[in-house]
Amino acid sequence: MELKIVCRKFDALTPHELYENLRLRSDVFVVEQQCIFLDLDNKDQHCYHLLLYGQEELVASSRLVPAGVSYAEMSIGRVVTSKMVRGTGVGRKLMQASIDQMYALFGQGPIKIGAQLYAKKFYESLGFVQTGEVYDEDGIDHIHMVKQ
Repeated sequence: MELKIVCRKFDALTPHELYENLRLRSDVFVVEQQCIFLDLDNKDQHCYHLLLYGQEELVASSRLVPAGVSYAEMSIGRVVTSKMVRGTGVGRKLMQASIDQMYALFGQGPIKIGAQLYAKKFYESLGFVQTGEVYDEDGIDHIHMVKQ
């Protein structure tokens, strides 16, 4: 599948891009993972949003967070892939594009994430290292990880 990458600051997202992104996040985080949480946390407005489109449909996205918004370090969050593309390598392409964009936007430096525990090996394969104990976030086990 050929992927089109769009990366925009929040204020530059079109209404359709914003809606598609929030819809995908809701489909996966709230409905599929059955997690009742406040996705709209007032951080989106300070971030860039990386959107991956396959055949004109949003299939994955992430939130590129400047240092000082979520953590002292810059961060990648709200990493999400559509159920229809899981297992195809789209998640890896999303994360690599996110890492590349982080460095292009904010310069070289450590990137911190709050990862769902089940995805630890995936993030380790991208150079992230666990930096803390397992913690519960909205009923799902998470760990902090950093890529130096």
